Amino acid sequence: MDVAISKLNDVVILDTAGRLHIDEELMTELKNVKANVKPHEILLVVDSMTGQDAVNVAKSFNEALGIDGVVLTKLDGDTRGGAAISVKKITGRPIKFAATGEKLSDIEVFYPERMASRILGMGDVLSIIEKAEEAIDLEEAEKLEKQLKKKKDLDLDDYLTQLRQIKKMGSFSSLLKMIPGMNALKDVKVDDKEFIRIEAIISSMTKEERQNPKLLNGNRRVRIAKGSGTSVQEINKFMKSFEMTQKMMKKMKDSKNMRKMMKGMNPGDLKNMLKG
Repeated sequence: MDVAISKLNDVVILDTAGRLHIDEELMTELKNVKANVKPHEILLVVDSMTGQDAVNVAKSFNEALGIDGVVLTKLDGDTRGGAAISVKKITGRPIKFAATGEKLSDIEVFYPERMASRILGMGDVLSIIEKAEEAIDLEEAEKLEKQLKKKKDLDLDDYLTQLRQIKKMGSFSSLLKMIPGMNALKDVKVDDKEFIRIEAIISSMTKEERQNPKLLNGNRRVRIAKGSGTSVQEINKFMKSFEMTQKMMKKMKDSKNMRKMMKGMNPGDLKNMLKG
């Protein structure tokens, strides 16, 4: 605190030791910190996946220290955040932030109505829009849109640009859970490392190959596999997925076909695309 004051810092965050179970030693330590530092705000960080344990911890901390709010973590896991309701009811304190990952960009302001939608399996479209606004370069997106309108087919350069834009929005599996109606795909495991492999595959191609994927014969695929640290089978699998995306993009260009395409798509189709 003395160093922070000497450096004229506006904000000081004291991150105390974490515990799953409460003990007297920890509580005494926290009470001493509170008495000496006199913090403006005390936030309790709660693991949303621990269920009843999270509620017990919140109750004990609030009784001992008088917390001002809660930060709910691991909302990118299998839980939908039902612990939020219990913690709020037991402590009477607001949930101020929610975390869906380990980076600073994964900490969001908590919105009760959005959490209610997630718990009910209705998705969280507003959070997706906000993530997109923060991560996606509008100029780049407009440039890509103009290019796609001019071209007959989506090429691998365009695909890579889109992939990098999506990666900026965070974990794809956490984004999937925010989309309404995606409960049908709750058993689909999305490996975010797949994005890294795809990026390596495309980056190992020549400019000519990226612009014209039809050039990718057997010999070229062997070379790309060696360059990207993957196998020919993985490249074949990715190219099938890319061809499916190409067909979908072609249908999307025609607005009349768009509604027809969405009606015709079922969870099985999307599952196959994600597997690719």
